[in-house]
Amino acid sequence: MIPDFRLSETTLTRIRAAHSRFIERYPAFLDYCPALLPLEPDFLEFARDETILNMVGQVLGNDFALWNSSFFAKPARVGTRTPWHQDGEYWAMRPLATCTVWMAIDDATRENGCLRVIPGSHKGKRVRQHQTNNSSGLALNQELTQNELEESDAVDMVMRAGQISLHDVYLVHGSEPNLSDHPRRGMTLRFMPTSSYYDREIEQEQNASSLYPSLDAQELRNFQRVPLYLMRGADLCGRNSYAGSFSEQGDFRRSDETG
Repeated sequence: MIPDFRLSETTLTRIRAAHSRFIERYPAFLDYCPALLPLEPDFLEFARDETILNMVGQVLGNDFALWNSSFFAKPARVGTRTPWHQDGEYWAMRPLATCTVWMAIDDATRENGCLRVIPGSHKGKRVRQHQTNNSSGLALNQELTQNELEESDAVDMVMRAGQISLHDVYLVHGSEPNLSDHPRRGMTLRFMPTSSYYDREIEQEQNASSLYPSLDAQELRNFQRVPLYLMRGADLCGRNSYAGSFSEQGDFRRSDETG
């Protein structure tokens, strides 16, 4: 779903500048960073847009947390291919439930590797069969088996800079490499209902299995404890722990603050 909404030019400029600073510090993530917040919490500010949070609330309800933000930079002539997959194959909350907000930081076109989706593929609410593919040039090493894929139904999510899309944890999607002379930067915000539990044991098992083949062992360790931020409401499952939370006025409080 692509709502009738655009990030402001000011916000786009700030995200681009923040990403440039991030790449200067962490050049290994020039193309793709699966988890920004463990390395640079300042990206959290871009998850506080009230209009975006209202849309997420329409999908997930009144109680939800931000559990991940990633960056798909796809530099010109460099960006890798993301194989067809479902996010639910990778993620550690149970029951599986996430609303991903995909933010186009540049124009996303067919030529520079825009997101591609299989409409309606989320409706069965099941994780389809995936297989391991450790070939070079892939952002992920798990992809759908051919018998689980209806590629002829694929739709290109062509978006202008500032547009966003929302998709479900079960949606089948992927993207082609960027073979153009223009970057295709995309940033994601991933929210989960607090009725789900973020299982740290599953998280560690996934990292240990090297689902991100481009990362070395040290980089993988950086993602073994992704922070959760309570964005709205309360923790309904009673088991999650949060790095911080936001008040109704938008003020942020770290979990170690008291009083």
